[in-house]
Amino acid sequence: QAQLVESGGGLVQAGDSLRLSCAASGLSFSRYTVGWFRQTPGKEREFVAAMSWSGGRTYYSDSVKGRFTISRDNFKNTVYLQMNSLKPEDTAVYYCATNYGNTLVEDQDSYDYWGQGTQVTVSS
Repeated sequence: QAQLVESGGGLVQAGDSLRLSCAASGLSFSRYTVGWFRQTPGKEREFVAAMSWSGGRTYYSDSVKGRFTISRDNFKNTVYLQMNSLKPEDTAVYYCATNYGNTLVEDQDSYDYWGQGTQVTVSS
């Protein structure tokens, strides 16, 4: 049974940094594109970033480009999201997800497995 577990969320001030982690188990992690999404109450879940299975290609939403960095360690079956220069509008529950194959997609319906989410709160 595939499982994704996020960690690293918390309460920070605007301008601070956080690094989220997502540990995967029960799947051939290196064969999956990985993605990060986020959701705030009353809003649709939105795409944040994705990385190809080798880590050679990345894709970011315009709202985080230049501030967030996605990375992965296929030996540790873990994906990371380094978030710098955080803003109050980055406040959300952050989810990691996997998409079998090597295509970078932002459509959440293309992702097979999801974590339970980790809360990130940025105060002004």
